[in-house]
Amino acid sequence: MTIAQDVRADDVDAIVRRIGEAAREAGDAVASASTQQRNRALRAAAAEIRRRAPDILTANAEDVADAKARGTKGAFIDRLVLTADRIEAMAAGLEDIARLPDPLGQVMAEWDRPNGLRIARVRVPLGVIGIIYESRPNVTADAAGLCLKAGNAAVLRGGSESFRSSGAIADCLTAGLVAADLPAAAVQRLPTRDRAAVGAMLRLSDCIDVIVPRGGRSLIERVAAESRIPVLKHLDGNCHVYLHSAADPQKAVSIAVNSKMRRTGICGAAETLLVDAAAAPGLLPPVLGALADAGCEVRGDAATQALDRRILPATEADWGTEYLDAVIAVRQVEGLDEAVAHIGRYGSHHTESIVTEDDAAAEAFLARVDSGIVLHNASTQFADGGEFGMGAEIGISTGKLHARGPVGAEQLTSYKYVVRGNGQVRP
Repeated sequence: MTIAQDVRADDVDAIVRRIGEAAREAGDAVASASTQQRNRALRAAAAEIRRRAPDILTANAEDVADAKARGTKGAFIDRLVLTADRIEAMAAGLEDIARLPDPLGQVMAEWDRPNGLRIARVRVPLGVIGIIYESRPNVTADAAGLCLKAGNAAVLRGGSESFRSSGAIADCLTAGLVAADLPAAAVQRLPTRDRAAVGAMLRLSDCIDVIVPRGGRSLIERVAAESRIPVLKHLDGNCHVYLHSAADPQKAVSIAVNSKMRRTGICGAAETLLVDAAAAPGLLPPVLGALADAGCEVRGDAATQALDRRILPATEADWGTEYLDAVIAVRQVEGLDEAVAHIGRYGSHHTESIVTEDDAAAEAFLARVDSGIVLHNASTQFADGGEFGMGAEIGISTGKLHARGPVGAEQLTSYKYVVRGNGQVRP
């Protein structure tokens, strides 16, 4: 069952339950489908996205116009806007997912017992995955595609701001399923902007196996507080770049600027720049100048302000803020220990990078920082499932159970134990 139009508030619980029940039934069919059939659905959906690109752009233009009329900020608009290139990237991403090895049926481990039993741990689907996300309409394709690759059904609840865009994209996924003789209900979008639909999803533990929220802290906190279903958390991205005293000056500039300014509205954008105080007088001014030239507002501690009169004063709140905008906080630290401590106190366990030519310092940073992704001499904007070779991602998990970092098709599986015997009974 797929519902294309918005619904009345008093219908929400009933509609969400019917969608969940249909997803449960469809999930069984997707889980038993062949690799070739699931891949055929992904490729057909990609072709449909390309074919319907004008319709998707029209729907998106209406969403963007509404957002601007409400006075929405530029960074949010950037996440909402679709272009011809972004639509092509969605289609190409589905094809990349189709090319990935099938995670289902993979034998993760296998061993023999003295009594002759042969035991294997084998990957299986999670079942029905509920994805709750905010403004980015491309998540519709990424999330549905990864769920399908891993043999799961998907129930999608996109943000009200991208309601039309997400609906147009979801229709393409449905068309792909039908083309591959798979049930259309394997990918469904909740047909309402009503926030009550989120609560209805979170109570549907008999139909939905896992909830994946992707959005701001308020959404994650609501889901964590209300859900009766296990949650795969995607918290905010308060990401850090640390310029160690042995950083190459050119790398320091390019990595800091790219980490912050390539796309300021994504969760992998750097929000805080840490710099070794001993090296700051020589290392930091070119970085600050390049950030300013790129249009970035810099908020710094007193030592940083002394290096550049354009720097605004940073407050305690700045160290824990995910700006998602052309703003960065800069703090000088007394070496690696203080940098690691700062990240541990203020970070969100998302993505952190060290810039240094000192391999021992790099290895210490990579080992000690407790985040889903840690990098050496590379931009935090590589925090992306596509850049990791996963085709796409459903989010960056900042938790520690089940999955961490980019959540791709493999991370959307569980496992079961398959035991083969020859008449053994337990004494």
